[in-house]
This record gives sequence, structure tokens and C-alpha cells, in this order.
Amino acid sequence: MMTSAVLRVILGADSCQRVVISAGLPSTVNELENEIKTQCNVKEPFRLQFMDTLFGDEFMNLTSMGEIQDKATVKVIYTSCRPLNADADQCVDSCSFPPTSHPDDTTSSLGDSTGILTSPESTSSRSSWPGVFHVPRFSYDAEIKLEKAHRVLREEGTLLIPDSKLKSDILEGLIQEVVKHKVYATDREFDQVAEALVMKHPRLQEKGSASGYGGWKTSLKYKLSNYRTHLRKVGCPEVCVNTLKHKPEGKRSSAFKVKKPKRGEVAYCPDFPLGECAQSLEKMRVELLSDYKKRNNRETVEAKMEKTFALRRQEVISDVPMTSDVQERWPALFGVMEVNAEFKRITTMALQSRFLSQLDLHSASLLRVFSKKSGQQGKKLKDMAAMMTEDIDADRECLIKGLCIYLNEDPEDLVKEYMDMTEANTLREVEETTVGIYVARETPSSDYSDVGVILEGVVVLQDLENVALAAVMLFGLMYALNMNYPLKLRNTLEVIQKLIMEVDASDLSRKAQNLKMSMFTVHVHGSLFLHCSCS
Repeated sequence: MMTSAVLRVILGADSCQRVVISAGLPSTVNELENEIKTQCNVKEPFRLQFMDTLFGDEFMNLTSMGEIQDKATVKVIYTSCRPLNADADQCVDSCSFPPTSHPDDTTSSLGDSTGILTSPESTSSRSSWPGVFHVPRFSYDAEIKLEKAHRVLREEGTLLIPDSKLKSDILEGLIQEVVKHKVYATDREFDQVAEALVMKHPRLQEKGSASGYGGWKTSLKYKLSNYRTHLRKVGCPEVCVNTLKHKPEGKRSSAFKVKKPKRGEVAYCPDFPLGECAQSLEKMRVELLSDYKKRNNRETVEAKMEKTFALRRQEVISDVPMTSDVQERWPALFGVMEVNAEFKRITTMALQSRFLSQLDLHSASLLRVFSKKSGQQGKKLKDMAAMMTEDIDADRECLIKGLCIYLNEDPEDLVKEYMDMTEANTLREVEETTVGIYVARETPSSDYSDVGVILEGVVVLQDLENVALAAVMLFGLMYALNMNYPLKLRNTLEVIQKLIMEVDASDLSRKAQNLKMSMFTVHVHGSLFLHCSCS
């Protein structure tokens, strides 16, 4: 009997698809490329790379089928270059991912809103933090000095003590590269920048420093702090939101509730689109209230929601309104397609398609980890696994509830079941729920009559198809409303963010780190191997 093979195929920065080959892995790379071209509907020429465990899971060119096996990760590299702009006559150095008609990107099948894309004029032009920091070219005279320093290092082996002008030029260039991604960097990210600097320019290493770049790291922190002061003066919203004049009365400490990206947000608090102001966007918001109620008006609503994104984010971050107030001012935000679109504006990542495909991809690993648990927790997980059938929606629900159990959280804090949503007691329970998913049934044994999302005692979404979709929407709304994860579900939501969605997948908590190690460590013939999943 022929055994099928499955591959994880990365099609773009936020596009990934599972490819199942019923006849098993093909014998040649060309046959595999044809299979991916067919299943993923890729129109443009490309080559393949595979994740090489011998080199820290870096992607290498795939030249032989012997380099991959079942459940491997391969990456599509498009070989057709794109112009920098309409008038440019040269191509970008590394070819970007072109749009495809890949099923994960279709609105009809998975609900991601791709009709209106984020444009630099309407949102932040920042990109997510890179896996490997790129050290830019510095000023012309600084590059000359560094080149001379390289020659001295090769000939004499001595390190360079940069003069104040050279050091200032280097720090300025690095900070300009950092703020392309964020204006509030973490300690780990400063490490990454400083390490990249001395790797590219070895003569800048520091004597007496254990890492060789400790002083550069400290200087970068001060430089970015000073640069934020400059950004505040020119009116950068993401920095201005933390000034004293934006603090509540009686809370004038500059450290009070500093508002900055904490969960991998790219467009956290963007500036208004070019040519727009608060008054013009407020007028557009008022128009949205009536546009939202009209039939067959989806495109107009999407366009205006995209245009008013900056106003909405600044309200959510600066004013910290209640969910009911946001629902009153922005009713169009509370729909499946718009939650998908809002999440993509904030993180540049697809929400629904990415969540569901990644959950399916990790399902076997999660079930294997669940099966190894013992005691009362293990019994609950085994009972949960026993409920899984051939129904993919029900299986996803079981996996999500299993995550709660494994992380010592109560799945009933996430999913609450009610027999009659019209009863006064039930309505009172809904009003007392801070964050959760409700499931309504007519009888204990009947199918769902309704599935929805509750935030701060308000039903914000209803008539959803299943619990997995409700979990996706709940996660997306936490970003859209800039809400903190509730304590009772903090670990589950962290795992969804960092392990399933792979958003800002660093600095894991102890429980999340243990789960990650258990998921990606497999036993083969009595030996241990680490299998890493990368975005």
C-alpha cells in the first residue's frame, strides 16, 4: 500500500500551505516543483529551499530529494524580479514574494480580508522585526574608515577604538534601521543589533567585554531613547501617546502605563494618512455608521475602515475605551472579515487562515504531547483526545481545549456552554464574563444553535460556525482592542500567539517553552532529535 507524504510549503511572508502527495515523495525535485505548482496554484517561476537541521534550521537550496523527508518544511523562492517602482530600470536585490491565488488568501473560503491591503499612506510603513538584523551601509566617510580598519585587522590583528564622529555615524545608521521596525526595542533585540554590528565589522569588537559588544548595546539604548525624544517633538503618535499630557489626572508619572507594542504589533499606533486629520477621519467614521447598515456596500465599508485605521488605533490606545464604547463608535469592526483585516493591518499577518493551518500542522505533535501526560491532567487530556472524530471543526475545538488543560487552565473559562441564552441567569453570567466564547444549545445532546464571543460582558460576535473560528476571532479582537490577556487564559493565549501564530515568538514563559520543547522533540530509534518549526 502506497504511503502518502505531507509537506509544509512556505509561499510568502504570511502565506503557508500544507501539501499532501498521495503517492509519496516524488523521485526528483522537478516533480516536486510541479506538484507544488499544481496544488498551490503558483503561476510564477520558482525554486525550492529546504530547512537544513545541520545548519541551525537555515534554508538551503533543494538539489536532491534525499535532503527532505515526510513532514519537512520547504520554501518557495520566486526567481522573477520585480522593479523597485514603475519608473525603475533595475530589480530588487532579493526577489519578493508575489501574490498568488493560493487558497489561504481567499476571502470566500477562509475569511481573510484581502480586498483592501495596507498601504504606506494609510498605515505605518514599518515591517516586523527580522530574524537576522541587517546592518546598513553607513555614511561615505564612515565606510572608508571601516574599510581601512578591516585592512589593519587583517595585517596587524588590532581592534579599532572609533573616534566620536565615527561612533556617532555608526549609531545613527543602526538606529535608523531599527526604527524601520520599532521605536521601542527589547533587550534581546539590542543584543541582536550589537552582535550583528561586530559580526559584520569585527574590528569594532570591544576588549574586556564578555560578548564583545556590551558597550555598543548600551550606547544603542541611549541613542534610541534620545531619538524617541526627537520623534516626540515632531509628533510621532507612538511616542507622543506616552507623554505627560496624555496621562490621566493624578497619574502624571512618566512611567504610568507606558503604551508600546508588546505582542509583535507592526502598525501599533500609526500616524494619520497623508492629507487627513482627526476632523476629516471623524467625519468619515460618522459616514461609516450609515454605510455599514446598507446592503451590498462591503467595498465602501472596507475602504473607509482602512482609511480610518489610524484614528481607530489612536482612540483604542490613548483613550482605553470599554468594548461597548468601541462597538458603538465602530460597529463595522465587529465582523469576521473586518477582524481578519484589522489584525493584518496591525501585524501584517493573515489571521484566520494562518491560525487554522498552523493548528492543523501542529495537531499531531500536540496530541503526542498530550498523550504523555499522567495523573488527573493526563486523564482529562486522554478523554479530550477520545472525543476527536473525523470532523475537523470538532477536532480543532478539542485541541484548543486540550491546550488549556495542558497549561493548567480551565477550558470552561474559555468556552462556556448555555442551554438557553434568553434566560435571565444566563444573561447575567454573560454580563459577568470578561473574556470568553459562548456556545448555545437547545438540549445538552443537541448541536450548537449559536457560537459567539464575549468581551467585557458584551456579546461582540455571534452566529459563528464553530468554536475554533470563535477562538480565532477572540484572539484577533485582543489585538484590535489592545486588550491584555486575562490571567485565567494568559498561558493559552500566549501559546496561540507565539507557538501557533508565531507572532513575536521569543521570550517564552516557562510553560510555553516546555510545551515548545516537548512538541518539537521526537524520539527516533531510542535517540532524541530536535525538530524546529520556523515561519
